[in-house]
Amino acid sequence: MSEIASKTNINMVQQDQVVGPWKEAWRSFRKNKSALIGTAIVIFFILLAVIGPWIAPQGINDQNLSQRLLPPSKEFWFGTDDLGRDIFSRILHGARISLTVGFSAVIISATVGSFLGIIAGYYGKWIDTIISRIFDIMLAFPSILLAIAVVSILGPSLRNALIAIAIINIPSFGRLIRSRVLSIKEEEYIHAAKAIGMKNSRILWRHILPNSMTPVIVQGTLAIATAIIEAAALGFLGLGAEAPQPEWGKMLADARIFLLNAPWAMIFPGLSIMLTVVGFNLMGDGLRDALDPKMKS
Repeated sequence: MSEIASKTNINMVQQDQVVGPWKEAWRSFRKNKSALIGTAIVIFFILLAVIGPWIAPQGINDQNLSQRLLPPSKEFWFGTDDLGRDIFSRILHGARISLTVGFSAVIISATVGSFLGIIAGYYGKWIDTIISRIFDIMLAFPSILLAIAVVSILGPSLRNALIAIAIINIPSFGRLIRSRVLSIKEEEYIHAAKAIGMKNSRILWRHILPNSMTPVIVQGTLAIATAIIEAAALGFLGLGAEAPQPEWGKMLADARIFLLNAPWAMIFPGLSIMLTVVGFNLMGDGLRDALDPKMKS
């Protein structure tokens, strides 16, 4: 009985020592203080985007010219803009716009880019050549210039800015997945699946895609930060959100001529963009360190 009990205890200890890859990644992520700070910032702004319109003290388009360019106070926490609108209320509404553009653009670009990357990496030959050359051509242009070109063709609007941001981020996801698929398809279990007659579509869905998602998650988190900056840049140039939408980049553009007289009109939208981008970057770096074995010590 004692031998059985000792063997049982040994088995239990061994089972406790066996840690799944996702559980191990979570443990590594929790130890990264910068990643936790970034995650807290991201969650904070997501909550603002969700509940912001309900807790905003003023309407986003409530104008009062007698209260224009007022400094921060108890009544107007972030001051007012040149039309007497409450900047704090507009920033709360703008969080939903910026995060919606960021998440939507990345979901579109990750989906399309991953599909093209998987097809190019798995089938190779002329398919890989055509898709790779398209990616190379798109990456030859600075991203913001390509986004400006797309919006200029489609017309200035928030929806077209989202489409442009999604398009310019497709190559980064496509090339990332392609390189991942090129290594995965040479694994023994992929050759075994082909040997038993498994269809290519099933191999792609059951084996290639699940094992390619880790870098997409990391890249997607970092790409959201980039998408928010690009949306703000297009809004600042007048190619994104249109008045009176309280998009952060558009708010910066409208307040730039009052920088010396009312700096708060630019400071708070700028801080919102900066903090959101920093949060996603810190969280993305933490995910990369936790999910990428090459980054582990």
